[in-house]
Amino acid sequence: MYFAMMGSCVTLFVLAWAVVRIWSVPVAVGMCVVAMVIPPFAAIVANRRGPEDRWWDDPSGDPRSDEWWDELDGKRRRPDGRQ
Repeated sequence: MYFAMMGSCVTLFVLAWAVVRIWSVPVAVGMCVVAMVIPPFAAIVANRRGPEDRWWDDPSGDPRSDEWWDELDGKRRRPDGRQ
């Protein structure tokens, strides 16, 4: 999805100034404004996490921090470090 959005952004810029400007500069500028809005949405789509991603449950690697977060979450850790 990201590559399609960015591809359409580049296509809009190229078409606006290579083809459309010959007939209408205001339309070419409008196409560039639309192309300007696409990259932030493409970044949002690319960085989105799925519902199955449970990144907040991953241990950080710092035992003291993990114990603190487990205490806050109401979890108990076994002596070997696993839940």
